[in-house]
Amino acid sequence: MTRIVTLGGDGIGPEILAPALDVLAAVTSFEAEEHLFGGASIDANGVALTDEVLAAARDADAVLLAAVGGPKWDTTDPAKPRPEQGLLGLRQGLGLFANLRPVRALPALYGASPLREERIAGTDLLVVRELTGGIYFGAKTRTRDSASDSCVYTRGEVERIARVAFGAARRLVTSVDKANVLETSRLWREVVVDVHESEFPHVELEHVLVDNAAMQLVANPSRFDVILTENMFGDILSDEAAMITGSIGMLPSASLGGDGPGLFEPVHGSAPDIAGKGIANPLAMFLSIALMLRQGLQLEAEAGAIESAVDSALAAGLRTHDLGGEASTAQATAAVLTHL
Repeated sequence: MTRIVTLGGDGIGPEILAPALDVLAAVTSFEAEEHLFGGASIDANGVALTDEVLAAARDADAVLLAAVGGPKWDTTDPAKPRPEQGLLGLRQGLGLFANLRPVRALPALYGASPLREERIAGTDLLVVRELTGGIYFGAKTRTRDSASDSCVYTRGEVERIARVAFGAARRLVTSVDKANVLETSRLWREVVVDVHESEFPHVELEHVLVDNAAMQLVANPSRFDVILTENMFGDILSDEAAMITGSIGMLPSASLGGDGPGLFEPVHGSAPDIAGKGIANPLAMFLSIALMLRQGLQLEAEAGAIESAVDSALAAGLRTHDLGGEASTAQATAAVLTHL
């Protein structure tokens, strides 16, 4: 039996996790093991990620995370725990170095995007973000009057994420960096070129500075195939790309590593302003289930069935509040299950 560790987390997290498991149950059998995580774990255990939860995640076939964080736990005190520390610890503890964020513009949602239809039509890209290096994991210092965050990358870290991007590409890898300013970006560019020339010469490669990439994502997103970039740049660009779909509530993600379980989660946050109201959009969570089936469990037909059901429900008129409609979480779930 497939064993999945589920982490509802905070805010709307538990509200979208429960219906996602209903959708999963419609296509395959599994055993779910729920644990506290993020702010909920801080409240109960004093830390965002306990050793017991990390051990359970390591023993699972996949890890499904809904959302973490909220104003209740916001602090500038470095000595106090934050929910996001649990997420960083989980990624590091499972060796999840590659974050995959597909961004697809659906004709049914062209009108929901703040960008004009002619700009987003045909967009189908993948952001491949390095997940365990860079400034988020570098050494940090803090005094009353100054602070620093160290950004460090090694050749091996860049090589392995570059291989993921080239392996996923259909025609083009756009490597995004800031090589005109940052030494880490110069190493990044050099290593990506080496991997391209030695292992993937059949795939086209281009280099784009991150500020230019941010502009092109708005001006001409359909030109991209695979965007390869480092941790912080990928965090920012993937959220920007979410607006192509009409809402950040539509984007799933997969975090993968070596031989261990992957972590699958929607890109959106915990949305504490709507928590408890029953109006959260569960579609990114459903699509994260599909990514888990495909990338983590090698169940391609089941993954495709969920994605098709989401597409069909949207084509039939399903619109949650973030997409300009009035469908509740329960109504959105029922619509997808009907098409599934």
